[in-house]
Amino acid sequence: MTTQNNPTPQALQAAATLYHGYFTGLILAVSSQRGRHDAGEFMARVFRHQHHEKFLSSFDKLGLSGLPDAVAAAAYHYLSNRIGGVHVEFMRESDRKAWVRFVPPRWIYDGAAICGVPSEVSRGILRGWYAHNGVSLNNPRLGFVCTAQTMDGQHGLAGYFLEHDRELAPDERLQFRPGEVPPPFDEAAAPQLDPAVWTPARLAKANRSYAMEYIRSALPRLAELLGPAEAAHIGRHAAQLIGMQHHAQLARLLGVQGDGPQAFARFMAGMAAGQGDALTWEASGDAVLIHQTSWRVMAGLAPLHTAVFDAWNGLWEGALMVHNRALVLEVLARMDLGDDRFTWRVRPRGAQTF
Repeated sequence: MTTQNNPTPQALQAAATLYHGYFTGLILAVSSQRGRHDAGEFMARVFRHQHHEKFLSSFDKLGLSGLPDAVAAAAYHYLSNRIGGVHVEFMRESDRKAWVRFVPPRWIYDGAAICGVPSEVSRGILRGWYAHNGVSLNNPRLGFVCTAQTMDGQHGLAGYFLEHDRELAPDERLQFRPGEVPPPFDEAAAPQLDPAVWTPARLAKANRSYAMEYIRSALPRLAELLGPAEAAHIGRHAAQLIGMQHHAQLARLLGVQGDGPQAFARFMAGMAAGQGDALTWEASGDAVLIHQTSWRVMAGLAPLHTAVFDAWNGLWEGALMVHNRALVLEVLARMDLGDDRFTWRVRPRGAQTF
């Protein structure tokens, strides 16, 4: 059976939900297994990578060209995060000072997960992205001042981009001044997306891509930071847990019923459509063969260490554990090893295969 890449809103929501959960899971896994320092460094690397990939290239798409640098930087974070479904505020105080505030509940630390995230994670995000905005905008006077952090028991992550009167040294690009209170938020005075360009259909796809981009950045950075063996272990374990935790919700979204191999193939097909990937599957006796001929989440990033696939594949291993613990997921072909597709076989445990 061939699945066309024409995702329904439910498939897009399923992909966004899974990858959102996986990113939160990776943060918690690194924090608990490697400690606060490595968790902060992991976030700094993830967000610096995303900064280089997305910041300047998105200016025209978001209508930010021509704005003062401090205002443009704050407007970028306001608009790009709202596209991803994040509750964020924007307050322009002057041409040289503009605030952003991320309001709880925090998207990135879903639900009670926020209780397991150390402050170093937030500081790593700020160091990786916010402190680098002035560098990317070729404005050595532009920095970010953080005035509140959610994990410190404050009112959210808040601060302002400020164009100083002098050039900043590298260690001055990010400063902390806890206690300063942002001005009131007026949504009517905040930047707006052009509804003719950002249609509901485009926003749904952008919301899906927003979540997937975090995993695209995170798994290669995890291998760089921890080494491939430990990255594969931690990343796969977190993925298995997230796959297990979310399978029932995702199956409902995709309208998948039953617990046999073909039902799991339909689940994989729905998830592939939501991700933007092409997938086919076929029955093979008591088993099914599933073929995926694209890997959107990692497209264009080759060469990648095999640890990246090993970690990502844990999502489907975990999902199958809940779908039917009597089934086995086997990987028969891998695009990251030079094959023209990923091929999985789903079969009953103990069944003879050739």
